[in-house]
Amino acid sequence: MPSPALRGLALALFAGFAPCTALAQQPIELETINVEGSAPGEGGSQKSPNTVAATKAIQKIPGAVEIVPDTAFKNSTPATTIKDVLDYVPGVFAQPRWGTDARLSIRGSSLSRNYGLRGVQMYLDGIPLNTADGFGDFGVVDPSAYRYVEVYKGANGLRYGANSLGGAINFATPTGYDADLFGAGVDFGSFGFRKATVSSGNAVGPADYFVHITALEEDGFRDHGERQGVWGHANVGYRISEDIETRFYINATTSDQRMPGQVTRATALTNPQAAGATELLYDHQRNIETVLYANKTSWQLAADTFLEFGAFGANREVKHPIFRWIDYTADEYGGFARLSGERSIAGYRNAFLAGVNIHNGQNDDERFENLPGAVKGPLLTSNLDRSENYALYAENSLYVLPDVALVTGLQYLHAVRDRTNRGGAQADASGRAEFDALNPKVGLLWDVDPTWQVFANVSRSVEIPSFGDDTAGGAPFSSKMQEAVTYEIGTRGRRENYRWDVALYRAEIDNELQCLTVVSPFFTNQCAASNADNTVHQGLELGFGVNLLQGAFVGAERADKMWLNAAYTFNDFFFDNDVMWGNNELPGAPRHFLRAELTYHHSSGVFFGPNVEWAPEAYFIDNANTLKTAGYALLGAKIGFENENFSAYIEGRNLTDEIYISSASVSGDLGGIDGNYFNPGTGRALYGGIKYRW
Repeated sequence: MPSPALRGLALALFAGFAPCTALAQQPIELETINVEGSAPGEGGSQKSPNTVAATKAIQKIPGAVEIVPDTAFKNSTPATTIKDVLDYVPGVFAQPRWGTDARLSIRGSSLSRNYGLRGVQMYLDGIPLNTADGFGDFGVVDPSAYRYVEVYKGANGLRYGANSLGGAINFATPTGYDADLFGAGVDFGSFGFRKATVSSGNAVGPADYFVHITALEEDGFRDHGERQGVWGHANVGYRISEDIETRFYINATTSDQRMPGQVTRATALTNPQAAGATELLYDHQRNIETVLYANKTSWQLAADTFLEFGAFGANREVKHPIFRWIDYTADEYGGFARLSGERSIAGYRNAFLAGVNIHNGQNDDERFENLPGAVKGPLLTSNLDRSENYALYAENSLYVLPDVALVTGLQYLHAVRDRTNRGGAQADASGRAEFDALNPKVGLLWDVDPTWQVFANVSRSVEIPSFGDDTAGGAPFSSKMQEAVTYEIGTRGRRENYRWDVALYRAEIDNELQCLTVVSPFFTNQCAASNADNTVHQGLELGFGVNLLQGAFVGAERADKMWLNAAYTFNDFFFDNDVMWGNNELPGAPRHFLRAELTYHHSSGVFFGPNVEWAPEAYFIDNANTLKTAGYALLGAKIGFENENFSAYIEGRNLTDEIYISSASVSGDLGGIDGNYFNPGTGRALYGGIKYRW
C-alpha cells in the first residue's frame, strides 16, 4: 500500500493549491503546421508552452519528431501505461511486460534491455526522469497528468541536449494557464482495474499553479500481477517581471507491484494467466518511491532571445525481491541552462540554441539472498555506484532561402561511471571508467508551403553502458560505448482532411550493446552486456490520417467525420558480417507493426469505432535466430462522448480474446530450446471511465 508519508504529501499538494477564480484557458486544437517564429510561452506561461506553441517549436527540427496531445489518450482510454500514450507514433514499439514495465524501443533502441529502459532519455517538463547512469523506470510515468508528450527520435532530441539511438521523450504537464480550474475522473475495468484522478489549475495575477493526483489499483490479468500506486504532480509559477518567470516542480510516486514473470512459449500460448513458478515461490516484486523536485527560470533577454536555467534533485528508493533481494537508494542532482533565439545574419534569418546539462547521481546498492516468500537473506553484495554526466550542445538553423534552413548541431559529452565495492559474500569488483564523445549533426528543413515540410539529416549518437548492463557476470565497465551514425529523410504535413508523417532512416552502429543469458537457478534472463562488431538499424516510419466521410449524416459542413488514423513501422535490424552472428536478424522487435483506428465523430460529441493492432510475423528472441515469438492481430473498439466539460467512454480490448505474446527477453544462442523468456499478452478486457472538468 502507498506509504502514509506519501499519501499525506499527495493530500497536502491538493489542499495547498485550492481552486481560485477565473477559468484557465482551454486547449486549442491545431489544424495546420505553422513554422513562423513565436515566443516560447505562447498560451500564457513564458517557458511552459501549450500544445500549439510546442507543436510550432518542434516542427523547426529537420527530423522525425511527434507531438502527442492529451486528447489522443487522456479521455478515451484508461491511460495508465506508456503504451497508451505512444500507440500511434510510428517508429515506436511499446509493449507491456507486467504492470507498468514495458519494452520501449525507438528505432531498435533498448532491444537488449530485458527490464526497464535504456537508449531513450525521458524528461518531465525538460527535467531528467532517467537515473544518471541512463536507466529509465516506467513506474514514474502517469499519462493522465500530461498536457502533451513530445517524441524526438534519435539525435533530434538535441533540443534537450539528448543524443542517443532512441532519442528522447518529454512529458509536459499543464500550467495554471492551460489547465482546468478543477477536474476529476474515475476509470474502471477488467481484472480489478480501478483508477481515480483529481486536478486543479489556475492563474491569478503574476502567479499560477497546477496540481494533479492519481490513485490506481489493479489485480492484473495474470496470477501474481497485483499493483497499486499513487502519483502526485504539482508546479507553481511566478512572473517576477514582464521578462522573467520562475517555476517550481514536485513529482512524487509510490508504486507497489508483484511480478508474474516470464514463462515458456508453450505456456504463454496455452495458459497465459499463469505466473512463473520462481516468481510465485520467491514472491517477486518491484516497489518504488520517488520524489523529484526542480526549479526552472526563464528570462526574455530580448524580443527573440530567451535564457532558461534551472536545477533539480531526486530521490529514489527501490525494494525489489527477484533473483536477489535488491535494496537500493539513488540520490541525484543536476542543473541546466539553455539559450535560444533568432537573429539576422547578413540578411538571412538565423535561429540558434545552445545549452549545458549536468546530471550526477549516487546509487547505494545492496543485494541479499532472496529466500522463499520474499524474505531478505544474507548480504551478497554491497556497492556504491556514482555517475557523472556533463554535456555541452548547440544547434543552429540558417535560412539560406526564405523557406529552406541549413541546420547544424554539435554535442560534447563527458561521462564517468565509478563503482566502489563494500564487500559481501559475492563481492563485485570496484572500477572506474570515463567516456568522451563528440557528436555532430547536419540537416536541411524545407517549408514547401505553410502546411508541408521536407527534411533530411545525418547525425552521430552514442550510448554509455549503464550499471545494470555492464556489471553482471564480470568486471564493471568492460563494455565500450555504443556509437551510431544515422541517415534520415522524411516529410510531414497536414491538410484540412488528411495528414501524413513519413521518415526513412538507416543507422550504422559500432559496438551495439547486446544481451547474453547468464545461467542462474533463480533468474534465467539476467543480462550481461557485450559489444557487437557492426550492426544496422534501418526502417520506414509511416503515420497518416484521413477523413473518409464529412457531413455524411448531418447536413452542415464539417458537422461530422469518419477519421482513419494509422501508424505503420517497418523494422530491418541485422548484424553486419559479425564474427559470431554473421548477418542474422537482431532479436526483440517485429519486422512489421501496424496500429490503426477508424473513428466516427459526431458534432454532438459522440464518437465510436474499431481499432486494430497487428504484428503479422513472429520475431526472433536470440542473436542466433533459433527461437521466435508468434504473430498476432488484436481487435478493439470504443464508444464515448466528449464536450468542453464532460467525457465518458467504454473501450473493449482484444475482443476476440486472442492468446498472444506481447514481449520477450532477448538472449544470445538459445539453441531453439523453449524457456522462460516470454510475456503473455492480456486477454479480453473491458474498460470505462468518466471525467468532469470546469
